[in-house]
Amino acid sequence: MPEPETPATPVTFPPAFLWGAATSAYQIEGAVREDGRTPSIWDTFSHTPGKTAGGEHGDIAVDHYHRFRDDVALMADLGLTAYRFSISWSRVQPTGRGPAVQRGLDFYRNLVDELLAHGIKPAVTLYHWDLPQELEDAGGWPERDTAYRFAEYAQIVGEALGDRVEQWITLNEPWCSAFLGYGSGVHAPGRTDAAASLKAAHHLNLAHGLGTSALRAAMPARNSVAISLNSSVVRPYSQDPADLAAVQKIDDLANGVFHGPILHGAYPETLFAATELITDWSYVQDGDLAAIKQPLDALGLNYYTPALVSATDPDSDGPRADGHGASSHSPWPGADDVAFHQTPGERTEMGWTIDPTGLHDLILRYTREAPGLPLYITENGAAYDDKPDPDGRVHDPERIAYLHGHLRAVRRAIADGADVRGYYLWSLMDNFEWAYGYEKRFGAVYVDYATLARTPKSSALWYGQAARSGTLPPVASAE
Repeated sequence: MPEPETPATPVTFPPAFLWGAATSAYQIEGAVREDGRTPSIWDTFSHTPGKTAGGEHGDIAVDHYHRFRDDVALMADLGLTAYRFSISWSRVQPTGRGPAVQRGLDFYRNLVDELLAHGIKPAVTLYHWDLPQELEDAGGWPERDTAYRFAEYAQIVGEALGDRVEQWITLNEPWCSAFLGYGSGVHAPGRTDAAASLKAAHHLNLAHGLGTSALRAAMPARNSVAISLNSSVVRPYSQDPADLAAVQKIDDLANGVFHGPILHGAYPETLFAATELITDWSYVQDGDLAAIKQPLDALGLNYYTPALVSATDPDSDGPRADGHGASSHSPWPGADDVAFHQTPGERTEMGWTIDPTGLHDLILRYTREAPGLPLYITENGAAYDDKPDPDGRVHDPERIAYLHGHLRAVRRAIADGADVRGYYLWSLMDNFEWAYGYEKRFGAVYVDYATLARTPKSSALWYGQAARSGTLPPVASAE
């Protein structure tokens, strides 16, 4: 169960700890047809009837493309010391290949300059799910060539921004790209092919390795290259051997499929055994694992909620509450004999159980998986049904309690020996939440979608106090 969230003694972080917030391009930028940008798979998916809540899309989103200077000023007012954002690939390389569109790069150059002018450290994510549609038309991530196209794109962006941006992340949550995009189909491009999802996972790994090499060739040696994984904390429903075997299967598909080759240069043998009826893995070519296992400068971890699994009769209608959207297709290839259960405890608006102990466990796991590798929490946050009061203020005490509990878990992991260097709250502001449209509000800043006015919620003010002082304020201090 989650530990109490009101410690008797102050919770203070190391002086150099980064206090950031995160966003992604398609969720906030808008301006989808300006300055040479062409459609990504999320433009296509969100404009396909029935794919997103209310048929909503990111055409305007929260118009960050035109309002970025005000948004950076807001970050500075809140006291943030870091900002993680992603690059729209099709804004930089409209077809996913060939020369860059300088107008697209100029937007990011100007954003970086604005951040630096306000004393905010930029962290660039190269890929947050918005593959250029032209590359998807050529086969997408199941095609090996997409990995090579990504390396070319990484070189372009590294050359353009590498003199001013020190923190780089190749991919955000490749699990979602592979298994929600090509397996269950609840994310773009909406394909439902188990074999294709495993091929996509391998080619995303290859893209990370090739992209890392391309970045290092294009940038100063001082820069840091990482990847952000949404690694799952997978727990057994019981200690029955069948339930423990279910944990192994999901752990391989959620975690080992990525950290195996990226950190250790090998896929888990148990993963091959579980998926042998789906794919023969012949697309893993000689030299691929060496290309993937590039030395990292840091590792990003994204965490929201743990998973609770058990074995089940594959012919039964057992629970499959895996928290990844409604679909008759599973995002877990080869795991039809595994059931997902709702973990006990309070839940966010997403239906995800609030459990900071999972974040602590995740950090310590990767402290063991990659000894000596600095860690960043590159996403963590919660959606709630936030509404302004009659005075226009937005009080969100549930989010403050959520952040307090999870930041305490981070600090406890540091005390237990983990080298965690920063925390990026998801998200800076309310935005387009993928297939959920605009229904789910993760932001610390409230956005009125009719006017696009920004209003810091009480959680933003609380988090700003933490960023300025390096110490967690009491949970009621922003109220």
